[in-house]
Amino acid sequence: MPSFDTVLEPDHVKIRNGVDNSIKEIGTRFDFKGTGAKVELKDKEIHATGDSEFQLEQIEAVLYGKLTKQDVVISFLDKAEKVDKLGGDKVRQVYKIKEGIEATLAKKIVTSLKDSKLKVQASIQGDAVRVTGKNRDDLQAAIAHLKKSFADTPLTYNNFRD
Repeated sequence: MPSFDTVLEPDHVKIRNGVDNSIKEIGTRFDFKGTGAKVELKDKEIHATGDSEFQLEQIEAVLYGKLTKQDVVISFLDKAEKVDKLGGDKVRQVYKIKEGIEATLAKKIVTSLKDSKLKVQASIQGDAVRVTGKNRDDLQAAIAHLKKSFADTPLTYNNFRD
């Protein structure tokens, strides 16, 4: 039976390029000269460090701009609720990089496909949703339906089997 997986995974190379470009701009901008402003990528987190919360907002604007230029959807970043206070007057903001479909979104995808009356079955497989159908055309209709229904979520479709 033909099937495909619906997943939510960012392009780590583009994220790395966006962070590197942010580091370059922060190093050359006049308003960041002589301050502790910096951005670094650690595993699946981006750490922005600055001297004040206002400076963190400036760093965030640079970071978001550079990531957008790399075609990274900003909804992949999950901004921490609170700003961490470091020693002295330093503050840090942590952005987690989301990967994998959460249970609530997976349930919404499954119910959306069931309500669409398409001849496909959807099942949650860990952090992905597997969609199976009798023929390829049904699966392509399911992909079109998901793209329209979840336009604000950057879903990707892989592992297409015939």
